[in-house]
Amino acid sequence: MAPKFIAQLCTKIYKSRNELNDMKVILFALLTLLMSANTSCRSQNKTAMTHEHHPLLCNPEKGLCEMPGTAADTTAVPVHTGQQKVTILYFTDPICSSCWGIEPQLRKLKLEYGSDFTIEYRMGGLLPDWSYNSGGISKPSDVAHHWDEVSGYYDMPIDGDVWLEDPLPSSYPPSIAFKAAQLQSTDKAIRMMRILREMVFLQKKNITRWEFIAEAAQKAGLDATQLKADYEGKAIALFQEDLQLARKMGVRGFPTMIFRNDAGQQETVYGSKPYAFYEVAMLQLYPEAKKKTYAKDWSALFAMFPSMTAREFSELSGNGRKESEALLNELHSKGLLDKWTTKNGAIWYAKQ
Repeated sequence: MAPKFIAQLCTKIYKSRNELNDMKVILFALLTLLMSANTSCRSQNKTAMTHEHHPLLCNPEKGLCEMPGTAADTTAVPVHTGQQKVTILYFTDPICSSCWGIEPQLRKLKLEYGSDFTIEYRMGGLLPDWSYNSGGISKPSDVAHHWDEVSGYYDMPIDGDVWLEDPLPSSYPPSIAFKAAQLQSTDKAIRMMRILREMVFLQKKNITRWEFIAEAAQKAGLDATQLKADYEGKAIALFQEDLQLARKMGVRGFPTMIFRNDAGQQETVYGSKPYAFYEVAMLQLYPEAKKKTYAKDWSALFAMFPSMTAREFSELSGNGRKESEALLNELHSKGLLDKWTTKNGAIWYAKQ
């Protein structure tokens, strides 16, 4: 990063110290520095990227499941924020392991700044079919070991054996199902997406099968019959609209989160990043945003989120990672939580 920028930033901090006698200015400046570093590194990586890349071979260091294509140009499409201060376009995919990796950060962002933004989930179409043959992946079984590795990197449980036992032919069916769910309820659609991801990443279920889509819909409180009708009808066109929007905006990987305000300003967080990146994107577009407080005890958190991994609980509660897992296991041993264990970690559920 240019020394001039750092000098200007330090000057801003120094001048502000007497105007605001708190740490918010310093925190904001440091977060700005962090975001700027991310942008710089991302631009440097563009020249080193190869287009011979399989979309399921996600790059944990970039935090990205990448599609072949050009660099993102997110200035072409207007976004209206309505009553909220900021709108987030979230390009994702049901089987994107890097998107699973940002669940802790995304949940925290909703708790702390959710009243100041709306989020639009857009499907990216990560795996159309198995016509790709690049990056060392030419068949489903090649993904199994990669998912196991990614699980450790993100500290989020993923069992890659689904690609050995019942591999998915495409990510399109659950993506279209999500668009169908959105026609009924945005919140329930997001809940269904979470359930589908737990099915594929932890339970090794092939979520292209209608039986699992219907099960996820019912658990999310959706009308499965209506979902089926929309899945075979309106949702197909809606899914294609999402794909077209992603192409128009140059989105080349998932997760991509584009933050915009009514003034037309925007910040893009590309790939899985620490929570500070998402927070600074909000603060840069809406500096008046006030971080909300929320109850961080286990019962309150599980009332808001009925399933959590140890990393998610650590992120939301503020407890250490090891302390969080020990507490969750203790609660499970006392019969207060249910637990699902995989070879690469566990997830805990609120008692029904």
